[in-house]
Amino acid sequence: MQYTLDIERIYGDEEFPDAYRILIDRLWPRGMSKDKAHLDEWDKTVAPSSELRKWFGHDPEKFEDFARRYTAELDANPDAAAFVTHVGEKMADGDVVLLFGAKDTEHNQAVVLRDYVLKKL
Repeated sequence: MQYTLDIERIYGDEEFPDAYRILIDRLWPRGMSKDKAHLDEWDKTVAPSSELRKWFGHDPEKFEDFARRYTAELDANPDAAAFVTHVGEKMADGDVVLLFGAKDTEHNQAVVLRDYVLKKL
Protein backbone atom coordinates (compact mmCIF):
# COMPACT_ATOMS: atom_id res chain seq x y z
CA MET A 1 0.00 0.00 0.00
CA GLN A 2 1.21 3.49 -0.85
CA TYR A 3 0.91 5.96 2.01
CA THR A 4 0.67 9.72 1.48
CA LEU A 5 2.13 12.95 2.78
CA ASP A 6 -0.50 15.66 2.95
CA ILE A 7 -0.93 19.10 4.44
CA GLU A 8 -3.82 20.37 6.50
CA ARG A 9 -4.76 23.54 8.31
CA ILE A 10 -4.71 22.82 12.05
CA TYR A 11 -7.94 24.78 12.57
CA GLY A 12 -9.98 22.77 10.07
CA ASP A 13 -11.80 19.51 10.36
CA GLU A 14 -9.43 16.59 10.42
CA GLU A 15 -9.39 15.40 6.82
CA PHE A 16 -6.89 12.69 7.71
CA PRO A 17 -7.95 11.48 11.17
CA ASP A 18 -5.79 8.35 11.12
CA ALA A 19 -2.66 10.08 9.83
CA TYR A 20 0.46 10.78 11.88
CA ARG A 21 0.10 14.53 12.63
CA ILE A 22 3.12 16.88 12.74
CA LEU A 23 2.78 20.60 13.45
CA ILE A 24 5.48 22.40 11.46
CA ASP A 25 4.94 26.03 12.58
CA ARG A 26 7.61 27.72 14.67
CA LEU A 27 4.92 29.42 16.79
CA TRP A 28 2.00 27.66 18.44
CA PRO A 29 -1.25 28.45 16.52
CA ARG A 30 -3.37 31.10 18.23
CA GLY A 31 -6.45 29.88 20.02
CA MET A 32 -5.59 26.20 19.54
CA SER A 33 -5.44 24.07 22.66
CA LYS A 34 -3.00 21.19 22.80
CA ASP A 35 -5.89 18.77 23.39
CA LYS A 36 -7.79 20.02 20.36
CA ALA A 37 -4.74 19.86 18.09
CA HIS A 38 -4.43 16.06 18.31
CA LEU A 39 -0.72 16.20 17.53
CA ASP A 40 1.70 13.34 17.39
CA GLU A 41 4.59 15.81 17.40
CA TRP A 42 5.59 19.42 16.91
CA ASP A 43 8.75 20.03 14.91
CA LYS A 44 9.84 23.67 14.95
CA THR A 45 13.31 22.87 13.60
CA VAL A 46 12.15 22.77 9.97
CA ALA A 47 10.02 25.90 10.09
CA PRO A 48 11.16 28.95 8.12
CA SER A 49 13.36 31.38 10.03
CA SER A 50 11.59 34.20 11.83
CA GLU A 51 13.19 36.68 9.45
CA LEU A 52 11.92 34.83 6.36
CA ARG A 53 8.47 34.33 7.86
CA LYS A 54 8.16 38.03 8.68
CA TRP A 55 9.46 39.08 5.25
CA PHE A 56 6.96 36.79 3.49
CA GLY A 57 3.98 37.97 5.55
CA HIS A 58 1.79 35.44 3.68
CA ASP A 59 1.80 37.71 0.59
CA PRO A 60 0.88 35.46 -2.36
CA GLU A 61 2.92 37.68 -4.69
CA LYS A 62 6.06 36.82 -2.69
CA PHE A 63 5.34 33.08 -2.56
CA GLU A 64 7.62 31.99 -5.39
CA ASP A 65 10.57 33.86 -3.88
CA PHE A 66 9.60 32.64 -0.40
CA ALA A 67 9.59 29.03 -1.64
CA ARG A 68 13.06 29.46 -3.15
CA ARG A 69 14.46 31.08 0.02
CA TYR A 70 12.81 28.54 2.33
CA THR A 71 14.14 25.65 0.24
CA ALA A 72 17.63 27.16 0.55
CA GLU A 73 17.14 27.35 4.33
CA LEU A 74 16.09 23.71 4.39
CA ASP A 75 19.11 22.68 2.31
CA ALA A 76 21.37 24.44 4.83
CA ASN A 77 19.51 23.10 7.89
CA PRO A 78 21.03 19.86 9.28
CA ASP A 79 17.69 19.06 10.94
CA ALA A 80 15.92 18.98 7.55
CA ALA A 81 17.61 15.76 6.40
CA ALA A 82 16.68 14.05 9.66
CA PHE A 83 13.10 15.32 9.26
CA VAL A 84 12.88 13.89 5.74
CA THR A 85 14.14 10.51 7.00
CA HIS A 86 11.72 10.60 9.94
CA VAL A 87 8.74 11.39 7.72
CA GLY A 88 9.77 8.63 5.32
CA GLU A 89 9.87 6.16 8.22
CA LYS A 90 6.43 7.27 9.40
CA MET A 91 5.06 6.97 5.84
CA ALA A 92 6.18 3.34 5.79
CA ASP A 93 3.53 2.69 8.45
CA GLY A 94 0.75 5.08 7.38
CA ASP A 95 -0.28 8.48 6.10
CA VAL A 96 1.45 11.59 7.44
CA VAL A 97 -0.05 15.08 7.57
CA LEU A 98 1.90 18.31 8.05
CA LEU A 99 -0.16 20.81 10.04
CA PHE A 100 0.05 24.58 9.72
CA GLY A 101 -1.86 27.57 11.05
CA ALA A 102 -1.84 29.95 8.05
CA LYS A 103 -5.20 30.95 6.58
CA ASP A 104 -3.95 30.70 3.00
CA THR A 105 -3.92 27.00 2.16
CA GLU A 106 -2.02 27.43 -1.12
CA HIS A 107 0.74 29.88 -0.17
CA ASN A 108 2.40 28.71 3.04
CA GLN A 109 5.43 26.85 4.36
CA ALA A 110 3.62 23.51 4.51
CA VAL A 111 3.24 23.48 0.72
CA VAL A 112 6.98 24.07 0.32
CA LEU A 113 7.98 21.58 3.02
CA ARG A 114 5.71 18.84 1.67
CA ASP A 115 7.18 19.24 -1.82
CA TYR A 116 10.70 19.34 -0.37
CA VAL A 117 10.21 16.12 1.60
CA LEU A 118 8.62 14.30 -1.34
CA LYS A 119 11.47 15.34 -3.61
CA LYS A 120 14.08 14.12 -1.10
CA LEU A 121 12.43 10.75 -0.36
